[in-house]
Amino acid sequence: MVEWTEQERTIITSIFSSLDYEDIGPKALSRCLIVYPWTQRYFGAFGNLYNAEAIKTNPNIAAHGVKVLHGLDRAVKNMDNIKATYAELSVLHSEKLHVDPDNFKLLSDCLTIVIAAKMGSGFTPEIQATWQKFLAVVVSALGRQYH
Repeated sequence: MVEWTEQERTIITSIFSSLDYEDIGPKALSRCLIVYPWTQRYFGAFGNLYNAEAIKTNPNIAAHGVKVLHGLDRAVKNMDNIKATYAELSVLHSEKLHVDPDNFKLLSDCLTIVIAAKMGSGFTPEIQATWQKFLAVVVSALGRQYH
């Protein structure tokens, strides 16, 4: 179980309260698919992913990016039990979708970059440390079924 300070809870809640899901989600997922092209194999049914521009303008990718952020919302609302919160998603991604669990970390890194760019100088080292702790817990919970 992860211990969260009140300051960490406030930081995570604050980040999420200011996120434009329709902007950040698509940008983070697009970045992941462009920077790590092997991750595209899980999105074959999403249509044209032939180049960076096609990925950035693909409505299915955009919609899934928003869906990912709404999924992270669940962790924010259940910070004391993230592992149980993601138990079903872990099973889905491991047993049905066969997603390489390393991809969760890659996406979390891309999400961090997009949020850091959006927040600019407000993304201090202390905020980044809390944000990365939060994402590490989520990534671990999503990968739980693989262990």
